[in-house]
Amino acid sequence: MGIPGGLILKRKGYKFTALAAVAVGFLGVGVQLVSGYISSFPVYVLGAFIAGFSMCMLNLVTNPLLNTLGGGGKKGNQLVQFGCSLNSVGATLSPAVLGWLIGEITKDTAFIKAAPALMIAMGIFAVAFVIVALSKIPEPHMETAEEKAARLSGQTSVMKDIAETLKFRHFTLGALAIFFYIVIEVGVPSMGMLYMTDCVKDAAGEITSKGPGYVGGAVAGVVCGAYWFLMMCGRLLGGVVGGKVSSRVQVSFLASLGIVLLVTAMFVPVKMVTLFGYQFPLSMTFMVAVGLCTSVMWGGIFNMAAEGLGKYVPMGSGIFMAMVFGGILIPVQGLIADKVGILNSYWLSIGLLAYVLFYALIGSRVKKSA
Repeated sequence: MGIPGGLILKRKGYKFTALAAVAVGFLGVGVQLVSGYISSFPVYVLGAFIAGFSMCMLNLVTNPLLNTLGGGGKKGNQLVQFGCSLNSVGATLSPAVLGWLIGEITKDTAFIKAAPALMIAMGIFAVAFVIVALSKIPEPHMETAEEKAARLSGQTSVMKDIAETLKFRHFTLGALAIFFYIVIEVGVPSMGMLYMTDCVKDAAGEITSKGPGYVGGAVAGVVCGAYWFLMMCGRLLGGVVGGKVSSRVQVSFLASLGIVLLVTAMFVPVKMVTLFGYQFPLSMTFMVAVGLCTSVMWGGIFNMAAEGLGKYVPMGSGIFMAMVFGGILIPVQGLIADKVGILNSYWLSIGLLAYVLFYALIGSRVKKSA
């Protein structure tokens, strides 16, 4: 939905796209709710698919809108980081709310037990629709009458808009940075979870041997949850200092720190530590800290890449959202883990962080190709 969403944003503006995104989200969650009552997994998947469209549209309209409201630069970065931090708050609370509603999972647990959560979500969408509908939202990037006439006469097209947007070298390099960032953000805790649950089982499902970092799923889940919690804290902090510290400085510093933390995680002694009553591998304390490093990268990279795009901001936002398919490289990291070990697979994360560092220091300089 990235490119189509960008077109909607360009032609209809921020307000229309936001309202459409909220309405699509309401529909998607509603379909999921229906699937619980009729016990249909295909219907649930359809609802999740529709809700996914909504998430994409909400992201591609929110990021440029916040950046625009802040006037770009440091203030724009600050507003984007605050927006991302609220996203993280929701991501942190959602599993806890669902766990409380569903309780212990048994063979008799049914999806319909999550119905209250879905109803709450639909209520939030409904309230958001009313708030957006009553709000006055600036539309500096919406298609002008002249641009519409040029499009209808065939002088411009979707492919031309994409090509013109990609002529901005700093944007194209930024889109690649987002592609890599998704692999870093998800891959780091995913490999950590595998490291802490790595074991060999026999045909009966009994554990015959454990990996050096094995602590079991329950503790591993808590440790990896701390990664996402620190990401939320980092985004809140990024929002606080974003008005004074540029996204270039934030991203370059944290990318460098992330590299140091991952190298340390790979080479510290293999031993267990106890913290807050939980025992887990020492290396995972450094893995968790990487959550602070990835926290501001999404907003910071967008802020740098959108600089100077002008009328191409909507298409740029659409391309950015399309680039989140960087997650397809997660299995590649899994393959590396199979070949050289789980912790050694972090060399991929380190390489990608090095690219993000390059982008922040050099690639983000505003420049349009000839």
